[in-house]
Amino acid sequence: MEENKPRKKFILHLTLFILTIISTTLAGAEWMYGKSVVFGDQLLTTSEIFAGLYFSLPFLGILTVHEFGHYFTAQYYKIKTTLPFYLPLWLGFIPYPSLGTIGAFIRIKGAIHSRKEYFDIGISGPLAGFIIAIGVLTYGFTNLPDADYIFTIHPEYQEYGMDYDKYVYDQNEVNIAIGDNLLFLFYKNYVADPEKVPNKYELYHYPWLFAGFLALFFTALNLIPIGQLDGGHVTYGLFGFKNSSRLSRVLFLIMITISGIGLVPMGLLNFDFMINTLFYLLFLFLAFHHFEKDVKKRVLLVIWVLILQIVATKYMPEASDYGIYLLFAFVIGRFLGIDHPKALYDKPLDTKRKILGWIGLFVFVVSFTPRPLYIEINEKARIEQPGPEKKDPDPSKIITWRMVKIP
Repeated sequence: MEENKPRKKFILHLTLFILTIISTTLAGAEWMYGKSVVFGDQLLTTSEIFAGLYFSLPFLGILTVHEFGHYFTAQYYKIKTTLPFYLPLWLGFIPYPSLGTIGAFIRIKGAIHSRKEYFDIGISGPLAGFIIAIGVLTYGFTNLPDADYIFTIHPEYQEYGMDYDKYVYDQNEVNIAIGDNLLFLFYKNYVADPEKVPNKYELYHYPWLFAGFLALFFTALNLIPIGQLDGGHVTYGLFGFKNSSRLSRVLFLIMITISGIGLVPMGLLNFDFMINTLFYLLFLFLAFHHFEKDVKKRVLLVIWVLILQIVATKYMPEASDYGIYLLFAFVIGRFLGIDHPKALYDKPLDTKRKILGWIGLFVFVVSFTPRPLYIEINEKARIEQPGPEKKDPDPSKIITWRMVKIP
């Protein structure tokens, strides 16, 4: 029985990997063509589904290199660890847009004894994945199709010509936009042919760019300098236990406060408002689980955060749309932890590693996207459309979701 355990574990890892290739290929095809595999008037064809590999292979390639960067570094230090666990998640059967995966992770089963080991294991993954991401983005931005490629996805745009962006988005009830990070701005402005650069509302139809963008997004998430995230390992290595813990707590407080702007319950004092407020307060209370163990102090902290978010929502509504990070902050605060553990051997890093650490923080800055993937609801289009009263758009339709009305 013991002899079969390694084989069974390998089969599990391989099965999850294959399922993730399938799920990301399906998701990539849906994003590329704006169609579904099982729902809608127009379904994805077999050739279109296989074209989803243009998304899944570079995306999973970057993700795989990232995880094996951690794995091989841990192996170098003879720290017992697992192969990567891939997490497939395709929601097209609901239907609902998805990325086909929620990432991958390795489990470190052995003890990490020194600050150097924490640092090396933490930074190896993001840097390795980032190098591959640069290659993917360079290829994607230097091999863009002609601008009229978008007409193969949206033939209804043709009557407007290449000025379609001045008309169609104002008529849509729902628009999905891809945000910018510093690296994308560099490629758009200094590398790509400006005539071929896709509109922010159409970028997910370009699989190499979308794969590279998502890889940067996940890289930045991992490099957030909090707790035992890769970025937490980096800042612990650079600044030591006390200073990295202070930085983690300040950044976590800023993250959870800003990401809740625009999402806090607002409205008249009625039953629904009170129920929503209670649920949101409970959410914040749980999110601060590892931040403050004293219940009374945590309640007071939650109230202050809620007040700040309400004020910001009322007087700075443009500061909203960062809600995607609220869920991530909850996972950190409730499950992963905010403070980095202190290593048994807490010797400061050498100069070469310090330089590498600052490079890692630079990667975080250029990869971070404040508004990565967001939905814009066009209230004007909803009001001006003829017919029965408009209801809130169904989020399950935001891939085929174009809803363009041609006059």
